[in-house]
Amino acid sequence: MTLEEKLAQLYGLWAGASTDGAEVAPHQHDMDEPPTLDELVPYGLGQLTRPFGTVPVDPALGALSLMRSQERIVAGNRFGIPAMAHDECLAGFAAWGATTYPVPLSWGAAFDPDLVRTMAAAIGNDMRSVGVHQGLAPVLDVVRDARWGRVEETIGEDPYLVGTIATAYVRGLESTGLVATLKHLVGYSASRAGRNLAPVSMGTRERADVMLPPFEMALRESGARSVMHAYTDTDGVPSAADEQLLTGLLRDTWGFEGTVVADYFGIAFLKSLHGVASDWGEAAAAALTAGVDIELPTVKTFGQPLREAVAEGRLTTKVVDRALRRVLTQKAQLGLLDPDWSPLPPALADADLDAPSDLLRDTVSLDTAEHRDISRRLAERSVILLRNDGVLPMDRPARIAVVGPQADTPTAVLGCYSFPVHVGSQHPGTPAGIQLPTLLQALMSEFPGCEIVTAAGCAVDSAVTDGFAAALRAVRGADLIVAALGDRAGLFGRGTSGEGCDAESLALPGVQQQLLDTLLDTGTPVVVTLLAGRPYALGDVAVSASAAIVQTFFPGQEGARAIAGVLSGRVEPSGRLPVSVPRRPGGQPATYLGARLTRDGDSSNVDPTPAFAFGHGLTYTSFVWSTLTADSTAPTDGELRLSFTVRNTGGRPGTEVVQLYLHDPVASVVQPVQRLVGYLRVPLEPGEAARISASVPADLASFTGRDGRRIVEPGELELRLGASSADTRLTARVTLTGAVREVDHTRELHARLRREEE
Repeated sequence: MTLEEKLAQLYGLWAGASTDGAEVAPHQHDMDEPPTLDELVPYGLGQLTRPFGTVPVDPALGALSLMRSQERIVAGNRFGIPAMAHDECLAGFAAWGATTYPVPLSWGAAFDPDLVRTMAAAIGNDMRSVGVHQGLAPVLDVVRDARWGRVEETIGEDPYLVGTIATAYVRGLESTGLVATLKHLVGYSASRAGRNLAPVSMGTRERADVMLPPFEMALRESGARSVMHAYTDTDGVPSAADEQLLTGLLRDTWGFEGTVVADYFGIAFLKSLHGVASDWGEAAAAALTAGVDIELPTVKTFGQPLREAVAEGRLTTKVVDRALRRVLTQKAQLGLLDPDWSPLPPALADADLDAPSDLLRDTVSLDTAEHRDISRRLAERSVILLRNDGVLPMDRPARIAVVGPQADTPTAVLGCYSFPVHVGSQHPGTPAGIQLPTLLQALMSEFPGCEIVTAAGCAVDSAVTDGFAAALRAVRGADLIVAALGDRAGLFGRGTSGEGCDAESLALPGVQQQLLDTLLDTGTPVVVTLLAGRPYALGDVAVSASAAIVQTFFPGQEGARAIAGVLSGRVEPSGRLPVSVPRRPGGQPATYLGARLTRDGDSSNVDPTPAFAFGHGLTYTSFVWSTLTADSTAPTDGELRLSFTVRNTGGRPGTEVVQLYLHDPVASVVQPVQRLVGYLRVPLEPGEAARISASVPADLASFTGRDGRRIVEPGELELRLGASSADTRLTARVTLTGAVREVDHTRELHARLRREEE
């Protein structure tokens, strides 16, 4: 291959599928004028960027457009190599008409890896059916500051929860043949003040013990074949140019053999934002040398600038060949280099491709009843009941007032990377392509004999209170008020949550807090329902005065029905908080995963104690935990075993989410007060009991010591069994014996919790 042909395999073209089945067309974006397909095809093409996630296109016609483009790419280059096509799939396949699922923060709230894996397999099958090869998900960033706009894309603030849920997602996606992409390596979510792309101030220990473990787990256990670098720099080194990270750790230590792809425009940012490259060629050379294999979304630095860098001796063709080998190996694994490879996607296998393209329209469904059922189940399991004074489940009130900006907004259940928000918002005349019942409509269906009135009161982020009067008129005579509050997902300031939509504080956007306080002042019981992308502080008064608080994180197209089902009692609430809910809007950042000095104390007048702690969530029944038995000692290379009983002592079925935390009271470096090392969903009928056993490897007590080695120290530990990080039910005090032991990335990662019937 010539140098031009080699480099062509290392970049993409952002090209949206044609709405009439013709070839893809380059996407006009605001970063640069994109090249044409004609310019690129003679040398080949590594990737086609977001053919379905750029413009609204019928799935069948999009598949036809992609197929025709692949035919042209194969015919146009000497070696007949097709492009890999990738798309977003963070809350479902980001394509018009595809099922939208709850956002990742809701996956975390469900504490249900098996269901997340099922969802991911459904997403992967849809993407593969229309010719897509790679999905840009999941996000493994651990929340460090909830003001960050992309919190909705994360799974939570605990690395073990993030790792287990993300690993399940990758397993599901990869099981369909789709290449999953772990992102963003690493530290993106810890940017200063929660500002998107801001520098990261993080020590090596926080990086090793908090940010990297989810990636370690996913790479070891899921078969993930791609990784995306982070936009940010850590202590002055941008991830895109961090050879110690992308080659030394990722490949040499962890043994990763897949591809590293650039976050969109991330290589060019080395020059334009980070200032560590003087020109595009130097940026390209730095990224390729560090270990970035593929430039996305469109060729900018890996084309002519990289050719010139090679000619000038800034890097050798050996570095180019290293990346090329990885890219072609992955294409070979996908069958793209097989002599009998066909661009015909499975969805069009029985279609008459010679017929007019309009006859193909509506022949491919990406929103089946089976997929909606998966979305429904995950939405229901992710609804978190934060507070309840007994008003829920509702006892068929005669009149309900549904008040708030989320009451009758179809997209209130959708996150930033769902297609109707991410792309559909730029095409206001185009229908959503899926059914999006509002909370108001869902409540009308859930309570058919009830009079339901509504008023918005205000917009999500408006400073105007003119609508309060209408809201007060609506609640007159109501037995119950459902306050529908939260976020509007968007991009770069067009929403209150989402990429580039960072928050100055964790107060509800706009005047929503004032609206809530006004509703509470009426004396009518208020059920607060939050459809949001991050946790918000409601204040002590609002928390105590609300009859109930129901938290959801953009629960997808079935989310409104899920909320209504919880309010009526048709659905038993079983979600748990994947992030702490702050008591006050300031005092950030604060997560439960902090050392002792992050807790309330005499050293500061600011109390960071959350209103609702990580792992918290109520049910409509009650549970008693009892009869704990546990080993008292184990060697530092051994395992601790324990067991206990959980019984449903209430009158309704319910699910307890057993959470196992590790507390290390004395260590050679400062440790978090506690950290999650295991969890298990335990559904129980009224009166039913289950014996839960757990095996806890000593490896789980490991941390990065003073000299940078990961060690297990002898000494006392507490294994805390709780219903949340602030609600410990049983405690086993144990001792590790023997010598300090060094462990590495092959260490045990899980406490094995199992259910045994009583």
